[in-house]
Parts: sequence; structure tokens; C-alpha cells
Amino acid sequence: MRLIIVTGLSGSGKSVALHMLEDLDYYCVDNIPAGLLPQFISHIVRSPQSQYQLTAIGIDARNRADDIKLVPQQVAELKRSGVQCEVLYLRANEDAILKRYSETRRKHPLSRNDIGLADAIREEQRLLEPIANSADLIIDTTHCNVHQLRELIRQRVSSHSTGHLSILLESFSFRHGLPGEADFVFDVRTLPNPHWEPGLSQLTGRDQAVIDYLNAHPSVQRMLNDLKLFLEHWIPEFARSNRSYLTIAIGCTGGQHRSVYLVEQLAAHFKQHYPSVLIQHQVVDRMK
Repeated sequence: MRLIIVTGLSGSGKSVALHMLEDLDYYCVDNIPAGLLPQFISHIVRSPQSQYQLTAIGIDARNRADDIKLVPQQVAELKRSGVQCEVLYLRANEDAILKRYSETRRKHPLSRNDIGLADAIREEQRLLEPIANSADLIIDTTHCNVHQLRELIRQRVSSHSTGHLSILLESFSFRHGLPGEADFVFDVRTLPNPHWEPGLSQLTGRDQAVIDYLNAHPSVQRMLNDLKLFLEHWIPEFARSNRSYLTIAIGCTGGQHRSVYLVEQLAAHFKQHYPSVLIQHQVVDRMK
């Protein structure tokens, strides 16, 4: 069987993730008390019912702190016993969550008369930190809409179901901050910037004119070759350590030209060796 524990910050998209997993034929249970997790898992593992072969469990911060702290240990024990169990943690930055709660006018599960929304968000981060630190996959939904998050969940979960390491290459803008879910982050802002070239500023690293411009610069090709060599060495190390997911982030100033170009080039290279290579462009995908 395959068991996915879905958790994360309220307002980061946990419900969207569970609904997507339900569409992928997972048996989903939301808001289960963390203290009952061992008994529930014992029940579904021993059950002869095929409906539990794919199971997703939602856990949030409305649990005793001591019960939350035990979840990583319980997951580790399940893995040692041979159960394919992984933790999916969703997060977003504070501004994004504040905006989402303002738009929906929902009440944060930890907010009270003496605790405002911002303090409730920080308290939730503190409570869930033990799970976040042991998560197999962290997805930052700050710049994702509902449809993009559903597709990302589908791609990453489905690709890993084949038993292969799921690799995500993503471009981002340093103006918007570092992606919190990345295993490797590379800064390529020292490379020649097509933004300042006539006719290229409105294009992206996927357009042939930008590709030709960057291909013509030796420094860009040195960076590309260095990244290939580095990742060719370290991706197999991640695979050998039984990691399920690997996220590689490449950033430039605007997240539109250099980082996009390098992500596309690296993805084309590593798709020849690994069957589960995905691409995400934080800025360009929002320009569509």
C-alpha cells in the first residue's frame, strides 16, 4: 500500500491537495486526531479491503503538541516495517496566507479572541515544525493558484508512483524570495541578462531568440556544464538514500530569462537519464 500524510499551514492548500489525491483514487481522511494515527494505520494496513491500498490522511495543528511531535517517529517506524509512507507538507508565506484569509473571510483554526491572525499563523508554524522538518516533499504554494497546485500534486505523486525519484526543476525570481521547498538553490544572476537587449525583454527563456542569445555566451555555457556535472554526481546520491523527491531551484533577478533557459536545458538533459523530471516556472507560468 501507499500512505501519504498531508499536512501544512492552514490556507496553504491542504484541502486542494486532498481533493486532488481523491481524484487520483486515494482513500482520503481529513483532520484525523494525531493521537489516533497509529490505530488507524494499523487498521488499514491489516485490512483486506483494496480501497485502502492508496490512502491519504490529513493532519493539522488542531492537535496536542505532544501528539504532533510523535508523527515523524511513527512515519519512520512505518517505513522500517515496509509500508510506503511519505509526508507531504504544504506552506506559503505569511503575506499570501493573510491575503487568502482576507479574501475568504474564514477563521483560522488557531485564532482566538486574544490571538490575531498573524500570531495564529506563526503559532501554527511552530506547532507543525517537527513534521515540516521530516517531510518527504514540501510544496510552497505562495505563487500557485488552485489549478496549478492540483496539477503539481498530480505530477509529483503520479511520477513517484512508478518507483522512481521525482525530480522537479523550477525557476524563480529573487525579487519574490527564495523557494522554501528546494533541496538545491542556484543563483545565476551573474550571467548576461537578456532583459537589457532590444527586443528580448518581453520574451522568456523558452523563446528561440533568448536561447540563441544565451547560447552565444561562454559564461552561460560554463554555468550550464558546471550544473550538469554537479547534479550528475549528486542526483544518484539522493536516489541511493531512498529519497522520494528532489527539488532543484534556479533563480535570476526576474525569473523570466536566464533561470528559465537553464531549467529547460537541464530538464532536457536529465530526462534522458531519469523518467520523472518535471518543470515549474514560478514567473513565466503566471504570465500565460
